[in-house]
Amino acid sequence: MATIYKEFIVEADVAQVWDALRDFGAVHTRLAPGFLTGCKLDGTGARIVSFANGLVAREMLVGIDDANRRLAYTVTDGKASHHHASAQVFAQGEGRARFVWITDVLPDALAAYIEPMMVQGGQAMKAALEGQSATVAPLA
Repeated sequence: MATIYKEFIVEADVAQVWDALRDFGAVHTRLAPGFLTGCKLDGTGARIVSFANGLVAREMLVGIDDANRRLAYTVTDGKASHHHASAQVFAQGEGRARFVWITDVLPDALAAYIEPMMVQGGQAMKAALEGQSATVAPLA
């Protein structure tokens, strides 16, 4: 199984970052605008997200852990036979947070497609959480 690990520092209060991350239905406006262009909750605990590159995915919420500031989800359709991701936020001093995003995927070859998307997503998240606008270049 391929594991893709992304970590970045956000110049914002950890509570503010966690509030945006845990808002499962507003990921396209609060967490990764520009990278994500739409999100609809489907009433079953899943969201349908639309990416700037045209990809659409159904992500099922696995859990929200407020005590540890961790959210987990799985993609339930598409090319992956297995896809599980989690994002967690840690306090990193006054007004700073460390954002950790991990995705496990099968088959391993899909990591080459998912990893650049996670790079773009991380850039969009950092910009949004720091109150900046991000430009998302289309993936080739």
